[in-house]
Amino acid sequence: MLWQWQKGIILIGHLGETTAEYDPYKILGVSRSASQAEIKKAYKNLAKEWHPDKNKDPAAEDMFIKISKSYEILSNEERRSNFDRYGQMDENQHTGHSQHHSYHGFHNSFFFDESFFHFQRSRDFADSKYLFHHAQFTSEVLPDSFKRPYLIKVTSEWCFACVHIEPVWKEVVQELEPLGVGIGIVDLGYERRLASHLGAHRAPSIIGLVKGRVTFFHQAVVREHLRQFVEDLLPTKLVEKITDDNYVSFLAGWQSENKPSVIIFDQPPVAPLLYKLTAFSFRDFVRFGYVDQAGKHSTRLLKQFNVNTYAPTMMLFKEDTEKPVDIIQARGMKRQILDEFVSNNKFLQVPRLVNQQLFDELCPVKQFHRRRKYCVLLITGDNQDFSTGNKAFLDFASANKKEVLRFAYVYQHHQQPLCQALLHNQAVLSPQVVILERRSQAGKALYRSVSGGWNGSEEDKYRLHEQLELLQKDPTYLSSDATLPELNNEMAPIFIIQWMNAAYDYILQVYDDLLYSNWREMMPILSLIFSALFILFGTVIIQAFSEPGESKPQKPKPKEQMPQSDDMAKVHFLSHVSHLLCSRPPRKDFVEVTELTDVTYTSNLVKLRPGHINIVLVLTNASKTALLRKFAKEVFSFSGTQTLHFSFLNADKHRHWMPSLLRLTSDTMQGSGHSDEDESTLDYSGHVLALNGYKKYFCLFKPVFTGDDPDSSSKRAMSIEVHHKLDRLGLWMERLMEGTLPRLWVPVWPSLNESTINSSTES
Repeated sequence: MLWQWQKGIILIGHLGETTAEYDPYKILGVSRSASQAEIKKAYKNLAKEWHPDKNKDPAAEDMFIKISKSYEILSNEERRSNFDRYGQMDENQHTGHSQHHSYHGFHNSFFFDESFFHFQRSRDFADSKYLFHHAQFTSEVLPDSFKRPYLIKVTSEWCFACVHIEPVWKEVVQELEPLGVGIGIVDLGYERRLASHLGAHRAPSIIGLVKGRVTFFHQAVVREHLRQFVEDLLPTKLVEKITDDNYVSFLAGWQSENKPSVIIFDQPPVAPLLYKLTAFSFRDFVRFGYVDQAGKHSTRLLKQFNVNTYAPTMMLFKEDTEKPVDIIQARGMKRQILDEFVSNNKFLQVPRLVNQQLFDELCPVKQFHRRRKYCVLLITGDNQDFSTGNKAFLDFASANKKEVLRFAYVYQHHQQPLCQALLHNQAVLSPQVVILERRSQAGKALYRSVSGGWNGSEEDKYRLHEQLELLQKDPTYLSSDATLPELNNEMAPIFIIQWMNAAYDYILQVYDDLLYSNWREMMPILSLIFSALFILFGTVIIQAFSEPGESKPQKPKPKEQMPQSDDMAKVHFLSHVSHLLCSRPPRKDFVEVTELTDVTYTSNLVKLRPGHINIVLVLTNASKTALLRKFAKEVFSFSGTQTLHFSFLNADKHRHWMPSLLRLTSDTMQGSGHSDEDESTLDYSGHVLALNGYKKYFCLFKPVFTGDDPDSSSKRAMSIEVHHKLDRLGLWMERLMEGTLPRLWVPVWPSLNESTINSSTES
């Protein structure tokens, strides 16, 4: 115990000594005149080099703390000025805390003096309002994260490091919560299910949540880092930079984007976080642009709109790009003021219905009699012929600003289901105006079409105005009802863009997990990657070993075993057509077909290796040429399979072999009334057999009937149609490869000599 006290006192003395000699400029390696960009660049390089998760040097932790503390001082102009003047920082800047709470990122090693002199205290009562529960998180926080970002702290009861970051956490909460950032706390001890859902398995952890996506904070816990972390969570290009060169095109984008435009004038060179958070909340309804009032490229813009540069100004534009419909100017812009300003103007005068969300917001379902909304809908087209009527409808809507009326238009060919429901499947040659009131979320609505159509004439305006007056006096004026379908989302990105965005988010998550060694979260991803690699390389290895000797030259067989003259026939057939179900693409541009003779019969059938099959074509001298060409064409795509062999049998030479084989099958295929002489006269040309010599079975292909009468006295053996006998052989081969063909079993294989049985095969 005495040693522990001594260690704590020595460490405190060491910290006091180093504080007196502390120079943030030397630590970051920058001059005293360095700009903020140079300071930030130096900090990023040093922080990456000395981060304790990456640098195993024992001094890395101390060095990383000094780097973070130096950046905290020099990135704040007030603190930097105090240090330049007095060589020290103001006591209210929580310098001591910055030394302690920076340790939170390491989670595994804390100085002894911290855990010895700081004791766990009970959680502040004010923190209880930020506590998240799993059900609340799923039903409220997750959907709300699509409107604003959340900063969540994961803590536990006996977490000393959590106490050290508490002062900075409170500062950040007090700063960011008024800006619109959601704040949450998850107790690791009581909400393990929620912590596991977030991927947080240790305390303290700080998490950012935007659009349902979880991001972990990995830097030192200082206020500037947390503020930048929240800003980085937001999508890029929320607020477009506006200058004299692009403000006209920005304001003109209301028609393609179907949104009002807000231009913000303020002094900072980049848009503050407050404006970005507001733009994120209303990104589905309003476009935001930011003008740097002190910049050189905004003088014409400031002059045109007569902007007072002494206070922040917001202007909101709709269809008229020359004159804003609303302006707000205040020295202290508050989030509540911004929300109210944008909420009152988040629709165009006459917006186009491009998705169901906009339809629900613009024309809500009737809930009470006093809150009823009537939607005046113009069904029109988007080509130039309709522009006059569309402009007249906009003018009419601008002059009728009653709260109970909402004006909108829709392009018929973009929202055909909606237009068909309102017009009873009638094609519209000219624009039509429909007044409707939605009655239920299921799509039920009451409506009435304005007679006479809409061409934008004064007569059309008078007729529409008259019917709107009748409607407000008598709500039963809407006499028709319909069930409206859900609107098509015209603004939805195409599938490839959605896929690319999802892939980008996934790659960022993988990179983040790899960078900070979050192996618990990386295990499913790594398992998937290694499984895919295993399957890929396993397939390559199996294919490589399944073709032994393919690349090696084969030794020639002895000459006495080589078939002579007609014993071997090779059919060369070039083909670009391949069947989908072949097990392997062919390696050659021809099919090797061997004739079954007394010499090759034993090796090609009787003693065929296990698992190998010989495909045998039965032919005659007259049909040999035609059938061999057709046979090669049909089996070409299967010739790359190592277990298949191709042969042909000349029935003129061995006329008794086929009848003998068929008699041996358990299911006799020839009538018992035929004699051997009758069987020998049958025409078996075009039959194909798949023979498994080892297991003693075969599959039989019967040729397609060609119209030739086999009993005809005319010796028309070689018909012009003879090759059509094998027209369906390709399909039969596919069934053979699938194993769905019926099998005919034989006790032994017949010999080629007459009808005798090869006794040598009985074994």
